[in-house]
Amino acid sequence: MPTLTYIKGLPTPAGELNSLGLTEFEMFLTAYSSVFHKAACETANHLLTVNSFHESSWNTYLQKTYGISRRQSSGAISFAQGAVDASKEHRKLHIKTLEGKLRSLKYWITKSEKRLSDSTKFYAKKNWRNSKTGCRFPLSCSLKFRNTNWNNLRFQIHNKKRRAYKLAKQIEHLRTSSFQTIIPRNQVFVVGSKDESFGNQVCQWDGHTLKFRVPACLESRFGKQVITKLGNFDRNINRLPKDGAKTWHFFRKHNKWNAAVKFTPVAIQPVSRHSAYGCIGIDLNPGSIGWAYIDKDGNLKSHGQIPLQIGLPSGKQDAQIVNACLQLTRFAHAFCCPIVCEKLDFSTKKEQLGEHGRKYARMLSAWAYSRFYQLLDSISSNRGIYLMKVNPAYTSLIGMVKYARQYGLPSDCAAALAIARRGMRLTEDIPGSITAYLSVKDGKHVWSLWNQLNKLIQKSSIKRHYFYAISNWGSLVKRLSEPSGKSKLRH
Repeated sequence: MPTLTYIKGLPTPAGELNSLGLTEFEMFLTAYSSVFHKAACETANHLLTVNSFHESSWNTYLQKTYGISRRQSSGAISFAQGAVDASKEHRKLHIKTLEGKLRSLKYWITKSEKRLSDSTKFYAKKNWRNSKTGCRFPLSCSLKFRNTNWNNLRFQIHNKKRRAYKLAKQIEHLRTSSFQTIIPRNQVFVVGSKDESFGNQVCQWDGHTLKFRVPACLESRFGKQVITKLGNFDRNINRLPKDGAKTWHFFRKHNKWNAAVKFTPVAIQPVSRHSAYGCIGIDLNPGSIGWAYIDKDGNLKSHGQIPLQIGLPSGKQDAQIVNACLQLTRFAHAFCCPIVCEKLDFSTKKEQLGEHGRKYARMLSAWAYSRFYQLLDSISSNRGIYLMKVNPAYTSLIGMVKYARQYGLPSDCAAALAIARRGMRLTEDIPGSITAYLSVKDGKHVWSLWNQLNKLIQKSSIKRHYFYAISNWGSLVKRLSEPSGKSKLRH
């Protein structure tokens, strides 16, 4: 079951403040966090050194060593276990990212050396001036840099090789070095259970007052328990149940203690119907979000764009994303349908940013794609709207070829229409006037035809804006495929 976490700052009523300007509960958390930190650090070191971990015996050891209860020591073990697992997973992801960058570098180096080698062989021929094909990388000189493009490419290859050597050594070091886990200070973690009163034996909250059972090592200073008025967690859609396990996490941030409660949320009455009755497709771009609603027959009924601003600080960008997600959920609530989006993964593309230029890197890194989908999933689930994720293959091409001119749509709305139809499991056959000029064997998937069309368009000089003016794609594909000499008529 998915879980949610609500966070709020600990209130500081004037009647509970002492001479230091702190409440009794804050004084207790400060004292107990040092004990918790020592127990969590020792647990993390133990987890990193042993092969098999016996939680029961180690729990008993922590109780005797630090004077805490069994439930409190379980919180320290869970906190340390999470930190150790996170460090190991981060190490795997780090190595995977560096390996991807190394592969991209080696591919670029091989390709560039091949360009130089072919160009050298071309100019070594006696009759190179009469060549019909020409040179793939002709020699030229830059007056600005006072150097040739060949020397410039050799210099880039040299620097890329140095970078590749450094990455190889870094990967080798990461594979052999020991793990390092950081346990932050000023943290208190208490694991709850559904069989305990108020969902937690140590930290109990009745909706207004919070009671924390003091460990034996601090009873002489704070007594059996400390109490504070926490209040409730105000939310527009509150899914915090009265029963069930509640795991509490207290942490200090910006010189203020905060309380976070983790729980299994209350089920929401679903609003969206089955995708067979219609869907809303969305296409995310750095400057806008295109959306399109289709009915049960797959026909367009409504569409629009949500403008987005690029280059905002993280806080303003999150607010902008939340507003966009709320607009999409209002549309889905009005149409009683699910939202369909692309299942995107930019990890591989981001590994190759160094070989694609600054403009491509800026375009890919300027917008928080993963953050948008994370917030959209959270907001839609809170409102009973189902979020579907589909394969993004050729959705933009399908939208531009089939629907942009037909409905007069912009590129993002046309792609959103193709995404919505894919969410309804509708096929996207390529126009019959195009298939005659694409060499694909019978029985192949329809994406094989779209793949060939995509390659032909990429090789040509057709700009995206001109897709609207193309009335006969068959004649265009015929003209693009004929010079290659590889097109064959299908029988």
